[in-house]
Amino acid sequence: MPARPRLPNSAAEIQETTLRKELGLRDLVLAQVLCVVGSTWVGVAAKLGRAHVAYWLGAMLLFYVPLAVVVIYLNRLMPLEGGLYQWAKAGFGEMAGFLTAWNLWVYAVIVMGAIVFVVPTDLAYMFGPSAAWLPASKPATLALTGAVIVGITMVAIRGLNIGKWLHNAGSIMILAAYAILLGLPLWALLRGDIPRFDAIPWQTPQPSWFGLAIFGQMAVGALSGFEYVAILAGECRSAARTIGQSVMISAPVIALMFILGTSSVLTFVGARPINVIGPIPQTMVLALGTTGAASWAAKLGIFLLMARAVGASSLIFTGLTRLPMTAGWDHLLPACFTRLHPRWRTPVNSILFVAALAVALVLLSMLGVREQEASQLLGASSIAHYAIAYIGLFALPLLGSAAFRAALPGWVKLVSAAGLASSLVALAITVYPIVDVVSRATYAAKIGAVVVIANLAGVGIYYAGRARASRLE
Repeated sequence: MPARPRLPNSAAEIQETTLRKELGLRDLVLAQVLCVVGSTWVGVAAKLGRAHVAYWLGAMLLFYVPLAVVVIYLNRLMPLEGGLYQWAKAGFGEMAGFLTAWNLWVYAVIVMGAIVFVVPTDLAYMFGPSAAWLPASKPATLALTGAVIVGITMVAIRGLNIGKWLHNAGSIMILAAYAILLGLPLWALLRGDIPRFDAIPWQTPQPSWFGLAIFGQMAVGALSGFEYVAILAGECRSAARTIGQSVMISAPVIALMFILGTSSVLTFVGARPINVIGPIPQTMVLALGTTGAASWAAKLGIFLLMARAVGASSLIFTGLTRLPMTAGWDHLLPACFTRLHPRWRTPVNSILFVAALAVALVLLSMLGVREQEASQLLGASSIAHYAIAYIGLFALPLLGSAAFRAALPGWVKLVSAAGLASSLVALAITVYPIVDVVSRATYAAKIGAVVVIANLAGVGIYYAGRARASRLE
């Protein structure tokens, strides 16, 4: 294998020795499933009808496979805490590395809010008509999401020796929830409730802006996340080997869950409006009803989805608190972000800062809009930032430093080009709404403003950090 590219300094390698190595291959496989598989994406894809399989396959070919390949190769070259931040810094320089990590960090803060946003909707489906008011109630939504964020903050401070069990439990629960979802058509066939079930339907997609918008969300939204676990490389055992293995083991399982799950949603929702916040609970209630013995299976499935939301939020929260820590190692953020808890060795100041920011973001997303639009604003804004981070990731094998380009095979560069093109499309199309919104122009303006302001803030923070680092030298 070619020589590994070197960082401008070895701060990360020195500092990460103070972190505990808590994560093994089993933990990483379950973390990949938890991080990638969400409950909303099968509803988003179901809006395409029977053409969803063609779109899933296209997104997998043009984005999912390139992402897996690039992450595996880059992680072998540089298995360091901070993941994409360290790769971009070595390949493009400090400022580009910081801004790449900044967009990944902003994405994670936003998407964590989007994930916990499903809790009120799931509770409404689980408890039935008496709880239908919950998702539309801003005080109730803020109280429920705030309680989840407080809980995962406490787990994050305690560390991955506890957190990994919450993450593993969340992964097992999403697998169990999908097992129920995928079993619903078989149950309905046995009972004679449906005449047939097309597990893998086919319809040639018709080009449209709507379809392209869905494709962008399916690619950079649904099929993303493999690189996220690499942020925790400094807390993994044998990171250069196990992170790549976890990607290869989890990828086919994830692909099947998404395709078959979307077909199950379509089978029962049909021509009804799809609830993009809670499509799986909606499907379970339609298939099993709200009364009788069968309804308890639906309630169990919805409970499993809520538990997964908590576990996924905890995993993403843990990862995003490590990015300020690693930037602090390079003196680009105040030293307080690098301070570890004296007993549990976790970045406690970074954890508390991110928790406060996440609560504020959930509150701001609800101002002046309905719950479906608030959820989509969070989702689309997160995808925009994620697409920017992915543009940096896929550009590394093509435009990175000579050491990076020399260390990667030519075919990796080819698949990187496909991933780069998909990321650019996803970024451009994020302003197109896939649900009814109060104003299309306002919707697009909000997303654009978030992206522009966040990146201007990132540039300001970088230069302030550089000035601080110069005074320390």
